[in-house]
Amino acid sequence: MKLYLVPTPIGNLEDMTFRAIHVLKQVDLVLAEDTRTSGKLMKHFEIATPMQSHHMHNEHKTVDHLVSKLRGGTTIALISDAGTPAISDPGFLLTRACIQNDIPVECLPGATAFVPALVNSGLPNEKFVFEGFLPVKKGRQTRLLKLAEEDRTMILYESPHKLVKTLHHLSEYLGVDRQASVSRELTKLFEETQRGTLTELATYYTNKPPKGEIVLIVSGNK
Repeated sequence: MKLYLVPTPIGNLEDMTFRAIHVLKQVDLVLAEDTRTSGKLMKHFEIATPMQSHHMHNEHKTVDHLVSKLRGGTTIALISDAGTPAISDPGFLLTRACIQNDIPVECLPGATAFVPALVNSGLPNEKFVFEGFLPVKKGRQTRLLKLAEEDRTMILYESPHKLVKTLHHLSEYLGVDRQASVSRELTKLFEETQRGTLTELATYYTNKPPKGEIVLIVSGNK
């Protein structure tokens, strides 16, 4: 019995590791955020292991059943649509339950979006804080007020249609001259990183609406 957390490419399939392929072929079951999306990956690498859906809408209901399967000797790998499981994706609940039930958990190293975005930003990275997605409504102002005092470099995820709004909110609370960078479509054909102040970035993406997955890096309070 064992749970493997297996990162998958965030865009470029060549970022899949040999070890990840080996584990996905050897386990008894693969838990996938979206079996249709992961099915393409599995087919590409000729992995025939059975898959089961495991996403944010059903993970609370399936954890106990999965723990029972693991305790019965089943080996399971958990993957998300892209990147490392449990980083703004399902995975934490099952991992915690396994640890509480003395079931071995092993997380493989591999692709995740925020590391290349952070390094590529040119902003200080010896200390940083990962914020994921900001609250949409409730708690957003409170979070922004706390971030205004944060002295470490901040990493945020954002959707394309909310990016400009978030940049305006950040400039309002953190200051219009705060340095930042926006990385989108990392490892894909149209990968792009734009650097500048929060105001400059808001103007740029107002005139050129973004597409794709986005990582926003913001410098800390000096």
